[in-house]
Amino acid sequence: MTKDLSKLLAGGLRRLFAIQSRIAHEAARGVRRHALHAKAPRRAAQTAVADAVSEAASQAASEAAASTYTEPEHVVRPVRQSRVGPRAAAWAAGEWRRAEHTVTATPQRASRALPYGLYLPAGHAAAGLPLVVMLHGCRQSMDAFAEGTRMNLLADLHGFAVVYPEQSALVHPHQCWHWYDARDEAGGGEAAAVVSLVDALVDEHGFDGSRVYLAGLSAGAGLAALLAVRAPERFAAVALHSGPAFGEARSGVGALDVMRRGLYQDPVELLERQLGDEAHPGMPAIVVQGEDDGVVAPINAEQLTAQFLRLNGLADARGVRPGVASHEAASDGHIVQDYARRGESVVRLCRVANLDHAWSGGDDTVPFHSATGPDASMMIWSFFKNHRRDAANDVFCGQLARGAG
Repeated sequence: MTKDLSKLLAGGLRRLFAIQSRIAHEAARGVRRHALHAKAPRRAAQTAVADAVSEAASQAASEAAASTYTEPEHVVRPVRQSRVGPRAAAWAAGEWRRAEHTVTATPQRASRALPYGLYLPAGHAAAGLPLVVMLHGCRQSMDAFAEGTRMNLLADLHGFAVVYPEQSALVHPHQCWHWYDARDEAGGGEAAAVVSLVDALVDEHGFDGSRVYLAGLSAGAGLAALLAVRAPERFAAVALHSGPAFGEARSGVGALDVMRRGLYQDPVELLERQLGDEAHPGMPAIVVQGEDDGVVAPINAEQLTAQFLRLNGLADARGVRPGVASHEAASDGHIVQDYARRGESVVRLCRVANLDHAWSGGDDTVPFHSATGPDASMMIWSFFKNHRRDAANDVFCGQLARGAG
């Protein structure tokens, strides 16, 4: 506080010197004026000095009072509310549990702990419920992602559980998933931990294992894409919001390059290189991208769409297969491109105008969420609910993948 007062007094003195300098200049120009009139500037200077010192002292006193003021307990400050929904309701109605899942060590990877939040919707028994897995982006927590997306409100409305795995700040200082590094000690281990968590929750609560869905934002979308390729038998569909294209990045620097520019290599060739000779059962996907995104360039969404068309047997090296239904619709500043098989959307791309690097239609009081655009959470659930992972679907999609040229 002494330093602050000194700064304020120094500022008052500087103003005083400026005033004196101005007075001296005016006096030099007005030497022929009457002596009586010459007293006025001196009085003005004296008044200005008093005012400057008084102002400095007053400001210092105010800051001193502010630093020691304690707001009474009964004073309740209003919380800023989003334009699209109440913040406090993000997990108010149902049951919100925080816990930590321990992944047992294997010869390939060390044991690791994965924090998570689980939301059980109000008025629904857990057994038989679908489960939506939500992977946050960098600089986010499970709470922020739940609050910003408001997915739990939809869980109450439509009857599904939601789990939010959380990257530890001890693993990455910005809580980013290592989506670009498939090694067991990095992204590969994180993907395995998510799979282990899903298996444990399905066993413990009796969730419907054929209706487990996966959604991610930014780095979370990157990890979701890795899971879609590596563990397709666990998930019925995937949602990738503002996510990087798959298969090229191998380091943090490479990841940033892909995010900013997209893939340099052919996206389908990269995917096929990752799959090798193994058949893939397919993974229905919805891709959401803001057209004003300055963090993940929109070309990533186009490349992801091409990769998932291939992954689902809807395209080959030459492009979309003949007979695949394609439909584009524009509405309220966003364009939806649908690719369907037997009348059911398998891959969907939604491009949102005027949206930057943020969850579309979310709670704009939470970083990386925006009120701009359609409600991404509702779009994602509407896509998810039409898909189920079962043995017959796996065989059918696998045959398509093997037969694709």
